[in-house]
Amino acid sequence: MKINKQARRDAKHLFRNCVLNGLLDENRVRQTVQQLIARKPRGYVAVLSQFQRLVKLDVARRRATIESAVPVPESLKVGVQTSLARKYGPGLSIAFVVNPDLIGGLRVQVGSDVYDGSLRARLAELTERF
Repeated sequence: MKINKQARRDAKHLFRNCVLNGLLDENRVRQTVQQLIARKPRGYVAVLSQFQRLVKLDVARRRATIESAVPVPESLKVGVQTSLARKYGPGLSIAFVVNPDLIGGLRVQVGSDVYDGSLRARLAELTERF
């Protein structure tokens, strides 16, 4: 579905109204969607579609996945969490995942940012060079 400029502007405005202290407020999002569905203004489906896209992007931006080949010690977990909170701000949900395919090291993904310090990535880079 092609979304026109007005629908994009309206969705962006609604999204900004749902942000409280720099974080997306789930209750405001729910109320906004319910009110929009109840009123059904012209082009509301396109506005809802764009609004959903903005909310999904914000949720992904606030989600961090840390993969490691072995379980991470608690001291390292705390260090990684504080570093990520310092860089990305409050409200970051962090999940630690064990992925034996990495062989060693860490792979951190926050939204679309990926920091790959795994041995598998380094070996892949080395094979490309040869």
